[in-house]
Amino acid sequence: MGVSFLTVHGNGPIIRAAVEGRGKSDLKILSVTVLTSLDSVDILDLGFQCKVDELVLYRARKALEAGCDGVIASGKEAEAIRSLAGDLPLLIVTPGIRPELASLDDHKRPVTPAAAITAGADYLVVGRPITASEDPRRAAESILSEMQAAFDAVAS
Repeated sequence: MGVSFLTVHGNGPIIRAAVEGRGKSDLKILSVTVLTSLDSVDILDLGFQCKVDELVLYRARKALEAGCDGVIASGKEAEAIRSLAGDLPLLIVTPGIRPELASLDDHKRPVTPAAAITAGADYLVVGRPITASEDPRRAAESILSEMQAAFDAVAS
């Protein structure tokens, strides 16, 4: 079907079942840590008695233990996740990408494209900053330019 990634949002048994279920396929299993539309107030409201970054790292650790190929996480936690993973290969897919001065929409923990790349994100998820723009092509080119500058800075 041409699918490269499968996102799973659940507890340990659910994540392990997804990893087992892919069998020997090349499908990459990605586990959601904490949605970028949630902040510390929301986490407390959901019953978690910890800070957002603590929950993100806990869920990233569980994803690693379950054999996931990567996690979905805000760029605000990407550097800490990269540190947690150490030498283990772990993809970090970062949603909530918002260029400077862009509308935050429902994202409470957004980062710029450059900040996500610098923090260690492997893939960026960008939607409304492009699709809702008056000039989507120009918006996409601007984001790509910012990303390339960040890649160049990281490489040097």
